[in-house]
Amino acid sequence: MSRFVILVLDSVGAGELPDAAAYGDTGSNTLANTAKHVGGLKLPTMQRWGLGNITGIQGCPQTSAPAASWGAMEEKSHGKDTTTGHWEMMGLVLEKGFTTFPNGFPKDLMDEWLEVSGAPGFLCNKPASGTTILDELGEEHLRTGLPIVYTSADSVFQIAAHEEKVPLETLYKWCKAAREVGKSRGIARVIARPFVGANGKFKRTYNRHDFSQPPTQDTVLDNLAKAGVRTVGVGKIPDIYDGRGVTEKVHTEGNADGLKQTEALLEKMDRGLLFVNLVDTDMLYGHRRDPVGYARALEEIDAALPGIEKNLREGDVLVITADHGNDPTMPGTDHTRERVPLLALAPGRGAQALGERASFADLGATVAEYFGVSTPSGKSFLPQLRA
Repeated sequence: MSRFVILVLDSVGAGELPDAAAYGDTGSNTLANTAKHVGGLKLPTMQRWGLGNITGIQGCPQTSAPAASWGAMEEKSHGKDTTTGHWEMMGLVLEKGFTTFPNGFPKDLMDEWLEVSGAPGFLCNKPASGTTILDELGEEHLRTGLPIVYTSADSVFQIAAHEEKVPLETLYKWCKAAREVGKSRGIARVIARPFVGANGKFKRTYNRHDFSQPPTQDTVLDNLAKAGVRTVGVGKIPDIYDGRGVTEKVHTEGNADGLKQTEALLEKMDRGLLFVNLVDTDMLYGHRRDPVGYARALEEIDAALPGIEKNLREGDVLVITADHGNDPTMPGTDHTRERVPLLALAPGRGAQALGERASFADLGATVAEYFGVSTPSGKSFLPQLRA
């Protein structure tokens, strides 16, 4: 027993789930459709590990002898958002999804938020693309100082403010107030969306912060913490679980930084769980429906994997997966209801077909068995990795 590493490639789905039609996501397949759009993906490391065995990916064919065990996981919870997907990964399956607000937030909620937060007012209050809304209202925000409040198809309350107009501490204070107000209304997450620049050239920054509701019951992370297992959360992982069960937090400035920090942590980490979220695929390219940028981000991740692989040792496990889909070739700007890839590299062990897992919680069950703690749900695939 040594290190268990999870790399969440945010939004990298591997094909529609059986209930995708109910979400308007028929035909979604983030990996396959992105590859087709750009004429093929160049992912030599993940291809060697077996990514092409999971779903058909132009440029990344199947291999007869994958270096990693391979499969896919289905989401059992209702929804297709970051919080739902990550919570299920650690054993918490939601029978009822979070509340969404397709017509914007109701007046009573906004009135209470204004009273609790002390915000001077707000602009927008409707579902919107995070980049489009800056083009639409960024200049008015600079003129008035009013924060831009918007949502999406997911259960999120997002607040955008220019860093030179509203101090980050103030923006975070407004977000904390929104989280408190949103608890009784089923809002999963409040996201601070700071940005910089001038009209027509506004750009969101990595000072983004997610204020999630705490998990409704203990997850595998909580059980690891109780057992004294070191758990390092990289990127937005600590925010998603409201800090619960995460013993160390590592902030990142995008995927390249997150991958570098992962490699550096592995060079000095003796034992524990290293849980990493790489957000750029989702934030910069999926929501913006930019398949070219999405493909480039996947190829940049793949190019960094050998540096991570060389720091693995016998007994370690490295899992690559995702939390939902966000097919950049689909209409709209929202996540897509998809299965997610599952690659599990265990140095010194053979590779096995892990099949179609019934729940993301199978990952948490595997982590739990690896460290000898309990899990709320899921079926471990650790025995297959040790075969």
